[in-house]
Amino acid sequence: MSNLSAIIVNYNAGPVLNEAVNSLLDSASVTKVIVVDNASTDHSMEEMERLAVSQPRLMCIRNNKNLGFAKACNIGIAADGESDYLLSLNPDCIVDSGALEKLLTCMESLPQTGMAGPLLLNPDGTEQAGGRRAVPTPWRSFIRVFGLSKFSNRYPRLFSDFLLHQQPLPDGPMEMEAISGSCMLVRRDAMLEVGLFDEGYFLHCEDLDWCMRFRRTCWKIMFVPDARVVHQKGVCSKNRPIFVAWHKHKGMMRFYGKFFRHQYPGVLLWIVGFGVWLRFGTVILRYSVKSLKQWLNHDRF
Repeated sequence: MSNLSAIIVNYNAGPVLNEAVNSLLDSASVTKVIVVDNASTDHSMEEMERLAVSQPRLMCIRNNKNLGFAKACNIGIAADGESDYLLSLNPDCIVDSGALEKLLTCMESLPQTGMAGPLLLNPDGTEQAGGRRAVPTPWRSFIRVFGLSKFSNRYPRLFSDFLLHQQPLPDGPMEMEAISGSCMLVRRDAMLEVGLFDEGYFLHCEDLDWCMRFRRTCWKIMFVPDARVVHQKGVCSKNRPIFVAWHKHKGMMRFYGKFFRHQYPGVLLWIVGFGVWLRFGTVILRYSVKSLKQWLNHDRF
């Protein structure tokens, strides 16, 4: 019988970490849950370590500093070393009953599948963006940054968005170019061939990198719509929005340079790069204005 180990990288996730871990422990398919902590300061790991005393399937690893997602996840993978399948799950994800079994069924019925992802839902039950997507190539990113996807109805092959959550759900598992790193089930044999997460990414885009490498090694990536996971997006990043945005935009530039610099004209990559950093600038401006308003309101009262 196949076994599955789940790896959660925690950074100040608070009470939702406990919910995520318990949703995994409730599944008979999970043989081990490994929580790797990146030097949290919110005491969320104290509760995990207390839970581990009574839960032999739970392992806790503490890093003495924030090593980033990719490196921490690789530490969790190394600590397992035996499972047929590995689940990388964000600490703000709650797995529905039966979801992991449906992901496993898909992968075991299609031996060339190296990775599978669920239907990601917002807390209000709507589908979350990013759970199923095309690879954000420089051209597709150019389309998105400059709002040209409005022409996709007339020219779908040229102006389609890389986010696919607005499309109708398929009736069953469907091959995708990429899924979200918030919940990824991977086959160990495939991972051994492809390699671990690229630790050059600190936060964000390491999932897209992995998807690219899986597909380039001829492993399929499947989206399983009847496997459901609720993602309370942003729990770990809400207190450091600019820090997170910096690493997200930096990760995108690394991703483009790694996979597309020899496939696209330099001028297009320059324009896309300009758009990426322009977007980062608007993020800083937005949060700066928000912080100023909060400060003024606090000072007034």
